[in-house]
Amino acid sequence: MENSLTLKSNAATRKPGRSWLRRHYGIYLFALPAIVLFLTFSVYPILYSFVKSFTDWQLLGASPFVGLRNYRTVLTDPTVGIAFKNALLNFVVSIPIQVIFGLLLAIVLDRPIRGRGFFRALFYIPVLVTWIVVIQIYMYMFNKDYGLINYLLIKSHLVSDGIDWLGSPTRTLVSVFAMGGWKGVGWAMLIFLAGLQSIPTDLYEASGLDGASKWQQFRYITIPGLRNTTVFVIVLLSIGAFNVFDQVFLLFNGAAPSDYDVPLSKIYNKAFSDLNFGYSAALSYIMAAVIILISLIQFKLLPKNGGMEG
Repeated sequence: MENSLTLKSNAATRKPGRSWLRRHYGIYLFALPAIVLFLTFSVYPILYSFVKSFTDWQLLGASPFVGLRNYRTVLTDPTVGIAFKNALLNFVVSIPIQVIFGLLLAIVLDRPIRGRGFFRALFYIPVLVTWIVVIQIYMYMFNKDYGLINYLLIKSHLVSDGIDWLGSPTRTLVSVFAMGGWKGVGWAMLIFLAGLQSIPTDLYEASGLDGASKWQQFRYITIPGLRNTTVFVIVLLSIGAFNVFDQVFLLFNGAAPSDYDVPLSKIYNKAFSDLNFGYSAALSYIMAAVIILISLIQFKLLPKNGGMEG
């Protein structure tokens, strides 16, 4: 009896956390390499660059502390405003293309049609194509003299002469951002397909027996059922829209004029052309703050309730 009470007393005083760690040490042992790599190549560079954003950061030699000077320089630089305006233009142009066409393709390819798997793969191919190839396609399609877009517009009698798509920053960026939207439609389609397959088919069957039309099923079952998926898609696409870089960089071979700049190209040029790493670090953290703020606003404003409306 006394031994039993002693064992119970020892078990009661034993620290539960220590025994749990002892039982699961193998998990942490296997995860240790990934944790070390994550801390070394992700966490440490982020913290290091944040500290350096308050200095006159040089590749060689000392980096004297300058306080908020880099942040003040960024906030008073008019070209930074142009870069963020162009990123906002990408947000406005590319996201509706990806969300609308991705949803429509997902609805069509969720049906039991012949060759469904082939068409799913076909529409996903642009996601896998590199931007180098996409820019070459863009240069052909939007060429003023022999481009496919101008050909179709002229044949449709919408314009009398070819549009010089590369003649102004707005037309150039709108067209190249539209190509970016086309490239990402397959990704949105894939996510919407997963969301559609999570909606119970019983709801469609029951509504069909009650006499609901296809439009009513789409409005009162499909759309509410995809709310969480839509929020997820829009938030990730918004982050991607403000991280636009490849198409602008490749379009101008890394030498885009300031009117065509986006935040990431501005960061890149300031760091590797002007060797102003402190400025680039400050701009990168201002950009991160803007993206976080936009994401929080979207989570706040966009409906996230996945329940079905009556």
